[in-house]
Amino acid sequence: MERFARILVVDDQPDIREALGAHLERSGFSVALAENASAARSLIESDTIDLVVLDIMMPGEDGLSLCRHLRETQNLPVILLTALTDDTDRIVGLELGADDYVTKPFNPRELVARIKAVLRRTQNPAEITQNMHTRRFGTWVLHLHRGELTDQDGTIVPLSAGEIQLLTVFLENHNCVLTRDELIDLTKGRDALPFERSVDNMISRLRRKIEPNPKEPIYIKTVWGGGYRFVTQSDAP
Repeated sequence: MERFARILVVDDQPDIREALGAHLERSGFSVALAENASAARSLIESDTIDLVVLDIMMPGEDGLSLCRHLRETQNLPVILLTALTDDTDRIVGLELGADDYVTKPFNPRELVARIKAVLRRTQNPAEITQNMHTRRFGTWVLHLHRGELTDQDGTIVPLSAGEIQLLTVFLENHNCVLTRDELIDLTKGRDALPFERSVDNMISRLRRKIEPNPKEPIYIKTVWGGGYRFVTQSDAP
């Protein structure tokens, strides 16, 4: 079965940690989250991690200390993430062995680009190319270039071109209510989904393919009078 680069995000601020984790998942990465250095150490010992995005300013053991530990015991790439802007902190982090350094506030797309750049130096290029054509949600991986879904057990579910377009729109606008008209516009217009009824029919087909119980969907929620809302694991309360 394919394996996707797994990124460990270590940040004591839950809003940043969870939002960044969701963005990385939508960008095709597998993600693990840790709220402090202790939780990160446990995950690194028990999980397969390919890169660590590490906040410096954390209560207890700080990110610089954890970075030093990783350099002494692991061969894991590290990108430091911090609100600090002093050159000295950046230099100390890099001298400790960090591979890159990003200052808050940051553009998530820039961080993804930096993650990919660091991974290119440490991973097989074929694996990176593969990650660029995948999207993850729940237990599923959407393979855009192959037009299919795979679950965590390796089961393959083929999708039509319209289903891929619709699912991609949902993933790019997860946790947002989309009306039928908006879904028609976002899925390349009325050639793909000519009628509102077509949206409902395609969503019914998608639910049968991705939902554990299509009668009680956990991913594609109906918003009565509004449309539909796609909920990923990171959106759940």
